[in-house]
Amino acid sequence: MSQWCSIEQAVERVLRDIPGPIRLGLPLGLGKPNRWVNALYARIKGLPERRLTIYTALCLERPGASHDLQRRFLEPVVERIYGDYPELDFLADLRAGRLPANVHIEQFYLQPGSLLDCPAAQQDYISCNYSHVARDLNDKGVNLIAQLVACDPQRPQYFSLSCNPDITLDLLPLLAERRGAGEHILCLAQVHEALPYMAGAAQVRRDSFDLQVREVERTTLFSTPNMPVGVQDHCIGLHASSLIRDGGTLQIGIGSMGDALSAALLARHRDNAGYRSVLTALQGASAGQDDNLGPFAEGLYGCSEMFAYGLLALAEAGVVRRRVYPELRVQRLATAGALDDLGRPRSVQHLLDAGVPAELDARSLAWLQAGGLLDGALQLRGDRLQLPDGRQLASVLSDPQTQAVLDDFLRPAAGGVVLHGGFFLGPADFYRRLRAMGPERLAHFAMCGIHFINELHGEEPLKRLQRRDARFVNSVFCMTLLGAAVADQLEDGRVLSGVGGQYNFVAQAHALDGARSILLLRSWREAAGRISSNIVWSYGHATIPRHLRDMVVTEYGIADLRGKNDAEVIGALLAISDSRFQPALITQAQQAGKLPRDFRLDPRLTDNLPWRLQALQARHPTLFDEYPLGCDFTAEERDLLRALHWLKPKTRLGILAALLKALVAAPPSDAFAAQLARMGLAQPCGVREALYRRLLLAGLQATRRESRPGQPPES
Repeated sequence: MSQWCSIEQAVERVLRDIPGPIRLGLPLGLGKPNRWVNALYARIKGLPERRLTIYTALCLERPGASHDLQRRFLEPVVERIYGDYPELDFLADLRAGRLPANVHIEQFYLQPGSLLDCPAAQQDYISCNYSHVARDLNDKGVNLIAQLVACDPQRPQYFSLSCNPDITLDLLPLLAERRGAGEHILCLAQVHEALPYMAGAAQVRRDSFDLQVREVERTTLFSTPNMPVGVQDHCIGLHASSLIRDGGTLQIGIGSMGDALSAALLARHRDNAGYRSVLTALQGASAGQDDNLGPFAEGLYGCSEMFAYGLLALAEAGVVRRRVYPELRVQRLATAGALDDLGRPRSVQHLLDAGVPAELDARSLAWLQAGGLLDGALQLRGDRLQLPDGRQLASVLSDPQTQAVLDDFLRPAAGGVVLHGGFFLGPADFYRRLRAMGPERLAHFAMCGIHFINELHGEEPLKRLQRRDARFVNSVFCMTLLGAAVADQLEDGRVLSGVGGQYNFVAQAHALDGARSILLLRSWREAAGRISSNIVWSYGHATIPRHLRDMVVTEYGIADLRGKNDAEVIGALLAISDSRFQPALITQAQQAGKLPRDFRLDPRLTDNLPWRLQALQARHPTLFDEYPLGCDFTAEERDLLRALHWLKPKTRLGILAALLKALVAAPPSDAFAAQLARMGLAQPCGVREALYRRLLLAGLQATRRESRPGQPPES
């Protein structure tokens, strides 16, 4: 029997019932009960004799500013979007290097790039596959878990794990086994009123939790606003979208490249002629591109560790709509084409053709009714099938009269879903749209344990049927010319984020018939005024080893690396690299003896340059929407984001050059009056603000939407 208690009473109960070290497991991302965690952390800080280790991932915090111009932009945005979201106190102390000696924070996934310079976070990072986290935490002796949940007055005996069933569902049975062996283990839940109630596997009995915090959480849910999608990412998304097969399976990661892929798939479905014309104009390498680029007649099934906002947009547009079923025999019927888009049998004959027994007996009738395929009121009377009105039919399904009558008693299969997800995180509109759905529609999005999504073993025959023609799409920040991919860690060992489930999906792509792993990569980057290639000869770390190479997509095209020899892999990656770096890369490969001395790229692949893509964007503006999935920023803020992004990569010398240019040829301030006012620079006070104003005007002028097509970007 679980106990209702206040936040402080729950802290007292933990300190009383767990006599030794407290090993607290918290969900990844959104599902942390931050106020309760802060209360526990505050108590432990004052009890140096007690030890607390927190195991978690993706600790979310408001974005911070690194300089005054950025602060002027961020403060109103942060106030509007994040409101009274309670920050995690331990995260601030971790970043500042002031965690007490009796507290450790071990994370298996970091908010990307946020803790690169935090020694404690780097030292206590746990590198493991997402699907192994529950096992590893159990082995570490986790004895306390705490989670935000959703409730529904119509289901008073249940909670929904809502945004985070991912690890919890896999961990609960392991904890129950240890509890049965006599260990002290506590599970705590706190309701957040804004979390959508996800049923299905994410629904658990309330008595799964020992403690239920009485105070309902009403603070702002953390959200991730949609960020701008630039021409580089749009082109990557367009190329990748050509690899997605109608009737197949889709996994998408977070970020602007995932948004770009979602936008391209929406364009393919809604404006197929325009979509095809842009693909034709993109040119570039197209190895492995699917021949069928039409709208989605069958639709896709989503199977993604993260239920991303783009997947919801695709579902609402009718792209993600292929239903899969939890029962193997029903899934076989769907795979054979015996069920329509809504899961209803197309006819009795279709069922027969797909392998349903020709003569109904008690067992087969019970199975068809339990699966929702036949009206539950039908009964067997000896060798006759009795209808609700008392009429009787032959129980032989090949009988023409039986078929004609039974067609009216066919029903949609039970439990059909269009998406399986392990956790969700996204913009505030994402949460609002989920909450606004009725239970029947919401049930089509099945939140479940991460092991179901990220692994094949366990229900493998069912998963293989569901995951046909799978495309597992993930992003990386670097590729070696020999095919190794880098996504989580720098050469010096510092962790950017974490491996998460990327390896799981790559492994599945090689294990499933017809599946492919697709790695998205920006071919070049700019940092501190220096432009460099993201395709390199070698790198000191690999997330995905080169023997698992498959498909790589940059803004310049598609490289199909599966089964290729080393020279072929190098040639394919050179074909999608930026032409400013191709000569040096070719020389490195030749010096290593991996390319013949007479190697030459096809001339059409030596024009892989950004301004060619910018010209394409200018000719097809509707397919290069800056915010294809919606926007939380005002028009002025969108302009300011572009200007600040333009200023960001510049060195001090570059900033000085931009400032000098602005001093000589500054645009009139009235052209950007609203933007200057938004930044508090309409009437600058002092030399510093006058300089800020000049810099901002330079950035606004350089990035205004009426850019000149076909020209190199301004420096």
